[in-house]
Amino acid sequence: MKALARVIPVVAMIFVAFALLACAPAAVQPTAAPPTAAPAATSAPAATEAPAATSAPSGGATDLAALYEAAKAEGTLTTIALPHDWCNYGGIFEGFKKKYPGITVNELNPDAGSGDEIEAIKANKDNKGPQAPDVIDVGFAFGDSAKADGLIQPYKVATWDDIPEGAKDPDGYWYGDYYGVMGFMVNTDVVKDLPEDWADLLKPEYKSQIGMSGDPRTSAQAIQTVQAAALANGGTVADPTKGLDYFAEMQKAGNLVPLIANNASVAKGETPIRITWDYNALAGRDSMQGNPAVEVVVPKSGKIAGVYVQAISAYAPHPNAAKLWMEYLYSDEGQLIWLSPPGYCHPIRQDAMLAAGKIPADLLAKLPSTEGAVFPSNADLIAGKEIVVTGWDSAVGADIKAGQ
Repeated sequence: MKALARVIPVVAMIFVAFALLACAPAAVQPTAAPPTAAPAATSAPAATEAPAATSAPSGGATDLAALYEAAKAEGTLTTIALPHDWCNYGGIFEGFKKKYPGITVNELNPDAGSGDEIEAIKANKDNKGPQAPDVIDVGFAFGDSAKADGLIQPYKVATWDDIPEGAKDPDGYWYGDYYGVMGFMVNTDVVKDLPEDWADLLKPEYKSQIGMSGDPRTSAQAIQTVQAAALANGGTVADPTKGLDYFAEMQKAGNLVPLIANNASVAKGETPIRITWDYNALAGRDSMQGNPAVEVVVPKSGKIAGVYVQAISAYAPHPNAAKLWMEYLYSDEGQLIWLSPPGYCHPIRQDAMLAAGKIPADLLAKLPSTEGAVFPSNADLIAGKEIVVTGWDSAVGADIKAGQ
């Protein structure tokens, strides 16, 4: 119950601080399903002009039965960058397929970063084939830019009013889904002395042991890792220069491994210390079942919380399947799958669901506290992202790549 008491006021204060004006939603019927045959090349939208978006339903206005039928007519949903061990997306996929049979889920590049997801939409504007994503799950800072670039379309799920105002675009172009705090996932079969804070990771005993969970030039998680290090070293989220300096020092010391860290690289000892969201670390620990032994550390300083957001591509080949997917994610069932082990994510509707008695207290007690964590504003995340993306090569020089 202590964890529950700490989490609720923090979340409430943060999203009040982020408050935006919400627009009144309009009801909608499913988009007309496309023909079963492949469309002619001329039917694809022009590269500079996205197809017109439908209005967005809210407050229970969605006819899920009709939407399901329209989605089945499309036949497929294409996702991208959703590893099954991230926030229990494996459970999400399983639940969605069970609830909505007849829709094939096409999963693209599960290890991609937020920037890769955006590029996938851009690269497939004129493509209605299997490489064109219908939906994206990206870092908070990517939502507004994707909207400004005309890459996403508005849609408001039936539970729209439960999403805090500061965690969604008022017009429905993007909407927060879950959040956690940055931590260290440590293979204690390899690492005998647990690092407790960011400064510890610079110690010589951790040479060739530390991995980032993405490429800081494209990955929201990796970008916010640099921003967290900046906070721990007297910098800010908006100006993470001190975070770049920190990783330059780690690179010079030989502690940073130029490999995108994941659970497998932790288990094999390639990156026995992985910097990642706490929910990824906790899920990874559980999946290994003690082989190897894993500890999860939330650092004492530089404690940053990260909200991710969902959106539907403006060029989605299967717009009704995309909407049905969103309805599932933001339903009570979808939100509880994110929260329940091995998900360990705070769902965005957490406060509303708690108030309605829909979240067992023992589930929240399994999550690390977000007390003292910094929930950055979107403006600060965007400003800091630009500094990291453009400054990483010159400041740090490490080419973080996925393993073979």
